[in-house]
Amino acid sequence: MTAVLVVNSGSSSFKYQLIEMDTETTLASGLVERIGELMGTSSHTVLETPITQATETVTVERELPIADHTAGFAVMLEAFRTHGPSLEAHAPVAVGHRVVHGGARFHEPTVITESVERDIDELSALAPLHNPGALQGITAAIAAFSAVPHVAIFDTAFHQTLPPEAFTYAINADLAERFRVRRYGFHGTSHGFVSRAGADFLGQPVDALNQIVLHLGNGGSVCAVRAGQSVETSMGMTPLEGLVMGTRSGDIDPGVLFHLHRRAGLDIDDLDQLLNRGSGLLGLTGHGDLRDVITAADSGDGPSQLAIDVYVHRLKGYVGSYYAQLGQVDVISFTAGVGENSALVRARALEGLEALGIRIDPERNEAKSRVARRISADDSAVTVLVIPTNEELEIARQTLATVL
Repeated sequence: MTAVLVVNSGSSSFKYQLIEMDTETTLASGLVERIGELMGTSSHTVLETPITQATETVTVERELPIADHTAGFAVMLEAFRTHGPSLEAHAPVAVGHRVVHGGARFHEPTVITESVERDIDELSALAPLHNPGALQGITAAIAAFSAVPHVAIFDTAFHQTLPPEAFTYAINADLAERFRVRRYGFHGTSHGFVSRAGADFLGQPVDALNQIVLHLGNGGSVCAVRAGQSVETSMGMTPLEGLVMGTRSGDIDPGVLFHLHRRAGLDIDDLDQLLNRGSGLLGLTGHGDLRDVITAADSGDGPSQLAIDVYVHRLKGYVGSYYAQLGQVDVISFTAGVGENSALVRARALEGLEALGIRIDPERNEAKSRVARRISADDSAVTVLVIPTNEELEIARQTLATVL
């Protein structure tokens, strides 16, 4: 058996999965959070599989002080020892790490060395909320699993195929080069996984298809994929650009920031907080979760109804734009929490696009399922799919391919 441990680490938490790669079965998963606070928490789930010989899914939760990521990994290892599966019987051959920002430097999975760690640290200037936490997780994981290779999988890597006209901002070229100002894109692991899964669903090679992938969660992005390569994406230098999200504004006139600075007295930190954590659905309604917004809208709440209108208006605009960029679209796929579960968003995002050959079957769209499925009508020229994303499996696949 060949197992890979996948780690997704933030500044005060990390998630993990142990995946048996011969069958691509998740053996266990967990979450360690509130690291560095007075009291931390951990949960460890052993999944029911013939491989683990578990007879039922078991989740064990704990509350205890967790001083740092190293202490968090000790908690994780204890959970494996106490509740299984055994890391001796399912010893990982490698550890795969999600790293949000690889800049223009990393365009493929990369075995982590001291030099790579320095590069990830240096790129923290582009992702101050993400890369430092990933680096803390990498340091702790290398200490806990020192005998196996560790591989960094970058969210930005899939978008390194963007052409210059797509990644270049129209600002002073010397300034942009000096401070690495360009579009990088994010959610690349998900966009890559879903575009390949969509091709597999249709039984066609990925390089024969033009696709639009809509990754819609608390954060959201759209990607135009031509022949398996990203050619346009909605997030930019940071994950703030693009769609309306749970707490992020998405696209906004930069002049708004100058206006709020001059007239409202907001400084740089205030504006950062506003656009990243106090805007989007939260700013419009007081609710950062789309499910709560829909519930309020159904009850007649005007701001919530407007927020949904704004949300789908922006989404539909990107679909139309990327259709134009691709010239022809074969597949549109919805994925992530909202994309996989909200029939309302899927229907409204594509309504009125029949002239582009896009037609959703209402009954298929409303049907609930956890597996990949077609929701377009039989006479739709564009196939519309719902594809559950699996970023952890994609990280494990890329990790294993890198170390073999």
